[in-house]
Amino acid sequence: MSLPMSAVMLGVQDLARARTFYTEGLGFTVAQDVPGFVALSQGAGAPQLALYEWEAAAQDAGVASAGSGFRGVSFHLNPAAREEVDETMRSAVAAGGSVVRAAAGADWGGYYGYCSDPDGHLWKITTYGSA
Repeated sequence: MSLPMSAVMLGVQDLARARTFYTEGLGFTVAQDVPGFVALSQGAGAPQLALYEWEAAAQDAGVASAGSGFRGVSFHLNPAAREEVDETMRSAVAAGGSVVRAAAGADWGGYYGYCSDPDGHLWKITTYGSA
């Protein structure tokens, strides 16, 4: 049995703020926008990113909504060049995100940095080439 991943859902505190971050900061497009929920797309073949109000997401899963800090997960975007890493980081910050780790060269030859969305979800922006 094959179970391809179709979506990643993030609980967010402010749906409008998160929508701005993901569309203006990281370049996602809106696939669906209804009260309390936004589905975002990166194009054909990519899983959707679903934004759901934090309290409603916790209630839907039947868990407490309290908790902060590292959540044991990060999401990764892989632009083709170092300049695109820097550009993506700048766009993310301009759209309400925060730099967690400034972009820099890595011992393994790549180049990466971390930013977070307004709710603290971590995004690693990395290129594997040395260009």
